[in-house]
Amino acid sequence: MTRVSNRYKAINLSQGFPDFDPPIEIRKRLQEVALTGPHQYAITWGAENFRQALAKKQTRFMGHPVNPDTEIVVTCGSTEAMMAALMTVVNPGDRVAVFSPFYENYGADSILCGAEPIYIPLVPPDFHFDPNLLEQAFREGAKALILCNPSNPCGKVFSKEELLTISEIIKRYDAWVITDEVYEHIVYAPYTHTYMASLPDMWERTISCSSLSKTYSITGWRLGYIIGPEEVIERARKVHDFLTVGAAAPLMEAAVAGLEFGDDYYESLLAHYTHMKNLFVGGLQQLGLTFTDPQGAYYVLVDISDFGYDDDEKFCYDLAEKVGVGAVPGSAFFHEKENRYIRFHFAKKDETLLGALDRLQDIGKMKK
Repeated sequence: MTRVSNRYKAINLSQGFPDFDPPIEIRKRLQEVALTGPHQYAITWGAENFRQALAKKQTRFMGHPVNPDTEIVVTCGSTEAMMAALMTVVNPGDRVAVFSPFYENYGADSILCGAEPIYIPLVPPDFHFDPNLLEQAFREGAKALILCNPSNPCGKVFSKEELLTISEIIKRYDAWVITDEVYEHIVYAPYTHTYMASLPDMWERTISCSSLSKTYSITGWRLGYIIGPEEVIERARKVHDFLTVGAAAPLMEAAVAGLEFGDDYYESLLAHYTHMKNLFVGGLQQLGLTFTDPQGAYYVLVDISDFGYDDDEKFCYDLAEKVGVGAVPGSAFFHEKENRYIRFHFAKKDETLLGALDRLQDIGKMKK
């Protein structure tokens, strides 16, 4: 859809990357590193100072001490982190539970591991799940659950009560939770983020995947990580070594500046995203569109049922061509047959969002 947006010169609210710069402290540090290095391989599982800074930050937010020497492996983005985590604990022929809608890599990653995904629906519009269906997946042999929290694409933030329900099932079946927590710092009041690994007896059963991409607006740097118990990380490092060898040494060096930010940075980050959310969803509301109000992350699912389309992909192509705004067909994220939704993202400058909302005033002409 980014290519489609470019073709029609549409404002691209499809692919989830910001159009504003990373913090100046990180950019200035990268400028220095470009001249001084390092420019050669770092330690395969991540440069020591990067791991130390990351462990200090995540210990503070996760509420569990993280050992930088034994409980972290740095990866090339959270995409590799998820793949390495799955390959560490899932064997060919195993099954993997995945909530639907889901970030599209999860099913593919499971299949690439030789495993079979079992999809558990998150039911719109509040995206609740049935614990009985989740437990049924483990009765059928699921070895792990992939949990995206906050969720892409629906913006759901799993409550502590929901996470405790999940954790009881995981413990009952001696299974794993593999989390994707890349939006951990983008959670809107009154909702709060709870780390699965922080719950009772779940550190030993949780493999936490995340990245710096969304927190520091550096999606192109591809700096991700896995945090987990030592025996898991020891194996994940071997998988990671054979997948990519290691993350980029100069980028790790520059990113340390961001990992050392104080709490004021994360407060301003959330304030910024709250502003963008209010601006965009407020505009959608004024346009009379039906949408799911995100609890976290930076995506909105808009219901296009009233427009007369039975193909959400065709709707998105026409939206880019006729209205000039790029979106993602929601069916890309659902295992169930679902074509009611398109996904916008709002990690954009005010002028970008206002420009998109101005163009969306013409969305009425899409009705059949």
